[in-house]
Amino acid sequence: MESLVYSFLAGISTVLGALVVMFLGMPGRNFLSGMLGFAGGVMLAIALFDLMPEALEHGSMASVLIGFLLGAGIMYALDMLIPHAHVSNNQQLDPGDPGYQTASQDPEMNKKLLRVGYLIFLGISLHNLPEGLAIGAGLEASPELGLYIAVAIGLHNIPEGIALAGPLRAGGLSMANVLFLTLIAGLMAPVGAALGMIFFNISPVFIAGGLAFAAGAMVYIVNDELIPQSHRLNNHVAIGGLILGLLVVFFLTG
Repeated sequence: MESLVYSFLAGISTVLGALVVMFLGMPGRNFLSGMLGFAGGVMLAIALFDLMPEALEHGSMASVLIGFLLGAGIMYALDMLIPHAHVSNNQQLDPGDPGYQTASQDPEMNKKLLRVGYLIFLGISLHNLPEGLAIGAGLEASPELGLYIAVAIGLHNIPEGIALAGPLRAGGLSMANVLFLTLIAGLMAPVGAALGMIFFNISPVFIAGGLAFAAGAMVYIVNDELIPQSHRLNNHVAIGGLILGLLVVFFLTG
């Protein structure tokens, strides 16, 4: 039950990102850069310093390596099959910018923006499934680890919600529908956690594999999404956020 609650809270943080866009507009580049870098540091530290050692305690080196490669491989496959745009690509979608106003008055541009938004919705929804599984795997090891993973994924999902809400709102979709879509995308995380609960109850071997799977998925997310995005926005702020995230996890788990 805890994994469902944690994954639900982490998943619906996408709605927070949508609310930011709706009421405040697209956040500044420095803020987003620092937030993405911080989330990357937290996720990287948890994956390497907590998940991998825990996985080795529950299983063999072979099961850990297979789980890690499977986690990274599935995230890669999702990116290849259904790539989704990132928040660093949507800076022009600030409702206060002239480009936003122009897009809102152009029916053809509206269609293009909505198409982009729906593709992002599909991509984020599918990416949230293994993230929910990661939270469930962490909880199987310890309540603290599960909570840390949920917080890290929640931080990651806020910019995802911003990336989703930007083009949908700019394309003319109503505020209620934008919130509904970001909520549905976020709710895929508890679905992933529920699937994990089924597998973990089958055999203890799946716990080691699940922990390593979570580590592989998180390392892939950090290197494919969070670090590149944060550096595109502001290199130095991104580095500061990454270091801060690493230190926060070191302090909390030390």
